[in-house]
Amino acid sequence: MTDTILITGGAQRIGLHCARRLAESGHRVIVTARRERPDWSQQAPEGVELLLADFSTEAGIDALIDTLNRRRIRLRALIHNASQWQGDDSGAAGFEAMFRVHMLAPYLINNACETWFAHDGPGDIIHITDYVAQRGSAKHTAYAATKAALENLTLSFASRFAPRIKVNSIAPSLIMFNAGDDDAYRQKTLAKSALGIEPGPEVVYQAIRYLMDNPYVTGTCLELNGGRNLKPAR
Repeated sequence: MTDTILITGGAQRIGLHCARRLAESGHRVIVTARRERPDWSQQAPEGVELLLADFSTEAGIDALIDTLNRRRIRLRALIHNASQWQGDDSGAAGFEAMFRVHMLAPYLINNACETWFAHDGPGDIIHITDYVAQRGSAKHTAYAATKAALENLTLSFASRFAPRIKVNSIAPSLIMFNAGDDDAYRQKTLAKSALGIEPGPEVVYQAIRYLMDNPYVTGTCLELNGGRNLKPAR
């Protein structure tokens, strides 16, 4: 399989939007999901394949790696988008779950992926982290810490894989609200950034496209925060 882009956790929301856009641009796209999705059995997006992968255990991560090895996959890009959002009230169990998704899975997959990239073409690994990875969080300490570790993995793998494979990260802040978010929450969240908008998932696709198309960027973090760093902390 050639010219393939693998997106972990790409079966919904931002990941799915990026998968569709990349497929529209001519790439073969594989997305992973933890469980079957009824909507995919009815009408899967054209050019996008769903592959089940459970990152809650090391065995589940290894099973995905084994599957990709057997398929002799050939990658153009690997995008680590899988994420878990749990507050500090989830305790040790929540921390361990986020560690496996945000840290262990990217670490093990990156260690295995070098042979998946063509030797004569461009290659990119992109880690989707979070704005709070560089700022911390009062109520989501474990989430912020594990996303910060993913930021650090960017530096290590960028050094290891250069010059053949570029490794970068994208750190989004607000991209899109959930359907159940009330107006008060929306207004409070929008006020945290200088631009004050809900940009939508297209900006993440644009960031991915930039990193893939630019041959001179590696080991960097591209922030998508709407100028949130310009506003006082709340």
